[in-house]
Amino acid sequence: MAESALTRIGNVAKMATIGAIKTAGDVAEAVVEATRDVVYTALQGATDVTVAAEESIAKVLRGAIHAAKDVGADVGTTAESAVRGAVEAAHETGADVGKAAVAAVRGSVEAAEQIGADTGKALKHAVTGAVKAAEEISQETAKAVRDVLSTSIKGAKDILKAPLE
Repeated sequence: MAESALTRIGNVAKMATIGAIKTAGDVAEAVVEATRDVVYTALQGATDVTVAAEESIAKVLRGAIHAAKDVGADVGTTAESAVRGAVEAAHETGADVGKAAVAAVRGSVEAAEQIGADTGKALKHAVTGAVKAAEEISQETAKAVRDVLSTSIKGAKDILKAPLE
């Protein structure tokens, strides 16, 4: 039962991202908004990111990355924008932004691997998106997200050492 709900969440995210990419002038912002809306709905009412919520976030990000491939959009840019949307939604729902960032980055990298895209590029863009979204919330949130990504995501520490673009 839970898997079918997660599959539906991923499919909704994929269709929302395809629609956003096809109709938007500003593709990056459209992907942020589409992802934020889907993750927000998945997390609505949650006060903490539980395992099921983390899986939902990962599914949403996988859907967004698969959509990028389907329409020929840049996977790195889509990962960055989608992760930003996920982090924003976590903040808006009161969920744990750090856990959401980790789930979103992992989902992006897993999806990039599934479609044969450059996982290093996806990782760099996803980490960048998480930190940028966290910085928009507060410097305290940004520090927490940097810390949790550095300790939870292989390769994130190296990306975070360099200035983010």
